[in-house]
Amino acid sequence: MTSDSITLTGLRVTAHHGVYDFERENGQDFVIDVTVWLDLRAAARSDDLAGTIHYGELAVEVTDAARGNPVDLIETVAERIAAVVLAHEPAERVQVTVHKPNAPISVPFADVAVQITRTRA
Repeated sequence: MTSDSITLTGLRVTAHHGVYDFERENGQDFVIDVTVWLDLRAAARSDDLAGTIHYGELAVEVTDAARGNPVDLIETVAERIAAVVLAHEPAERVQVTVHKPNAPISVPFADVAVQITRTRA
């Protein structure tokens, strides 16, 4: 497995995920970080976008996946995003972090997030 990677940090999306009705009705902001591991040697040698994953397109795919079909858990959102990333042929492994900065928690907090790592089967 390669140690080369592409990282997208701080992708922001408004979505309607959550256990509570008000979260589903009102929506809230989510912040997503994605690191995808892939072999970048061929792209570097050829200077050809076809040898890598277009990070601009990937950012749109990730935010679209996060925005779609409301679910209860951000764990489910993270799985959905991981599947989208691993659908790219060059992707070997992905780490997805979904932050829920406005989570309904009764004590002061800086961040709540789930992080998963998945590998191509």
